[in-house]
Amino acid sequence: MPVMRWDPFTALARLDQEFDSVVRHAFGAAAHGFVPPVEMATDGADVLITLEIPGVDTADVDIEVADRLLTVSGERKDRWADRRSDLLVREVRYGAFRRTFQLPEGVTADQVEAEADNGMLRLRLRDVTRPLPAPRKIAIRAGRSPRTIEGTAD
Repeated sequence: MPVMRWDPFTALARLDQEFDSVVRHAFGAAAHGFVPPVEMATDGADVLITLEIPGVDTADVDIEVADRLLTVSGERKDRWADRRSDLLVREVRYGAFRRTFQLPEGVTADQVEAEADNGMLRLRLRDVTRPLPAPRKIAIRAGRSPRTIEGTAD
């Protein structure tokens, strides 16, 4: 009987492939992709939206404004697709993503600017927040004083 060496990396790779297969089968392809995390903040009247998209080529990202929705979609391409047998551990997720944000009334595509740097996509939505009016006291009118009805008795 030949002696076989146990390789823990091969066992891990096989376990990872089986796990991915079970997850894809149970939850469909959507569970296999990724959703970029988002950070939103205000800067004066502007809104800043930052998405983490490391490993995504900006040529594979689309930004659209339609029907009061800002949609950012794209794809992180699987660089191991043709060499899956070489993978030992897989924690990085690949695939298509889509994030949608509701816009206030009157915001147009002309108000949206985008830039990408070091795996971060930064969107600036210019002049979308309006300052809240200062609190104002409302005067209360006093009710009319009771009237006396005068008349003569006949």
